Amino acid sequence: MSKIGLFYGSSTSNTEYIADEIRDLIESHLGSSSIEVINIGNSDINALLDYDYLILGIPTWDIGELQVDWDIKWDALESLNLHGHKVAIFGLSDQYGYPTTFQDAMGMLAETVLANGAELCGFWKVEGYEFEDSLGLSLDGTAFMGLALDEDNQHELTPQRLQVWTNQVLVEFGLLEKAPAQ
Repeated sequence: MSKIGLFYGSSTSNTEYIADEIRDLIESHLGSSSIEVINIGNSDINALLDYDYLILGIPTWDIGELQVDWDIKWDALESLNLHGHKVAIFGLSDQYGYPTTFQDAMGMLAETVLANGAELCGFWKVEGYEFEDSLGLSLDGTAFMGLALDEDNQHELTPQRLQVWTNQVLVEFGLLEKAPAQ
């Protein structure tokens, strides 16, 4: 069994593409048997319990809505016991088209896994983004509760953000001794 389960929901293939990029980065550090990538729409939500380390990918739809595959599984997700699991989240959203709900789905997912006992890893700085409000922010508002990506407006920043964040998450998971120099 893989050490890391990466579960994502994707309606336009953007989140799936990012999940594959994260898989490639992790495999470059830990080997090909270290991670399994699963479309949440094709999986039982209980499969999350098979992994000690989880990476969850979720886009925010419309005005702060969940992506359909996550929405369908939401009630079951809310009842999972995630004590002992380390979870990192990445979200896709449009900061200019939806500045008052940027990364809301990531925030909803983060709050749910925290309420279910998971340890949240992979917080990401807010510098470099332009938005008005977000449910995806930490309590003090200085960080997102996961990696915030905007493929509509900042696609060129994604590769570097993915590399830095993936290394950070592997260190926080305790699977990489220290992040390689950037």
